[in-house]
Amino acid sequence: MATIDFRSDTVTKPSAEMLEYMVNAPVGDDVYGEDPTVNELERFIAEYFGKEAAMYCASGTQANQIAINVHVKPGDEVICHAESHIYKYEGGGIAKNSGASVHLIPGNYGRMTAEQVKAAIQPDDVHFPNTALVCVEDTANRGGGAVYDENELDLIASVCQEYTIPLHLDGARMMNALVAKKSDPKKYAARFASISLCLSKGLGAPVGSVLIGDTSFIKKARRVRKVMGGGMRQAGIIAAGGLYAFKNNVERLAQDHLHATLLGESFNRLPWVETVYPVQTNIVVVCLKEPQQKEAIIQSMKDNGILVSSFGEGMIRLVTHLDISKEEIETTISLLNKLEITL
Repeated sequence: MATIDFRSDTVTKPSAEMLEYMVNAPVGDDVYGEDPTVNELERFIAEYFGKEAAMYCASGTQANQIAINVHVKPGDEVICHAESHIYKYEGGGIAKNSGASVHLIPGNYGRMTAEQVKAAIQPDDVHFPNTALVCVEDTANRGGGAVYDENELDLIASVCQEYTIPLHLDGARMMNALVAKKSDPKKYAARFASISLCLSKGLGAPVGSVLIGDTSFIKKARRVRKVMGGGMRQAGIIAAGGLYAFKNNVERLAQDHLHATLLGESFNRLPWVETVYPVQTNIVVVCLKEPQQKEAIIQSMKDNGILVSSFGEGMIRLVTHLDISKEEIETTISLLNKLEITL
């Protein structure tokens, strides 16, 4: 039985065209700064977002952790959402890699407000850690791919400027946010001191993320990357996949958003579904009427050729991507309607 894999947009395979582009990419030693494809990728991404510099990294987690390490020192505090990737899914890296604590903020679908951020900034008092960094995540994975309102981002950026605190963006799925909002990439990126952008999620590259910032920040980030063992040699072979993806797979993200919307509407009609998070991009989070049935429902879907992820108590997650066609979305909806789930 053929399977339709909704577990994540990280499961995509390189297309024939992408593989050819990778095979033919010129390479060099990137630790010496001599890999022409890595250099091209970094220049292209920096210019695209109106920033001075960029650095290729092995993963989004690595890019985020390097950024945090550059911005903070041991004993400092990082403000982030309680459901943020940097807190929940990066192995305790903020504490282990940077010796910093976190101030967790609850909020609407993985998003914080400027008012919440301002209230979380510690006073200048020896009893409290120094607030050294604010991190936002757009789109918010745990919020079902929710996007930030740009006016709210402006307000958060203003708070950070008022208190001279850098603002970092975990932009793993930033391109989904930009496509959904039809945002100008340079105007969007100008709010942030640093940005991590994943190339191996919706864009479909096999591996890699890019860390973006000004020249001074990226110079420091290269040293941290080396310390963390992230220096790669002929990395142009994999960087080429990211370069091809960015040049060819951005606008088509709108198709994934449409597919996710169709799935969300279908789930909302099923009797065993309590609710579906508002679908804004390519993530569908489904809350079940009977939370204890989650594993059985996941297995039933798997038995019918549909792979999904567990996403917490009574929740499952589906992520659309470039390896899922409109026909497969229609097949999935048909199969869902036929599942026999007893309440």
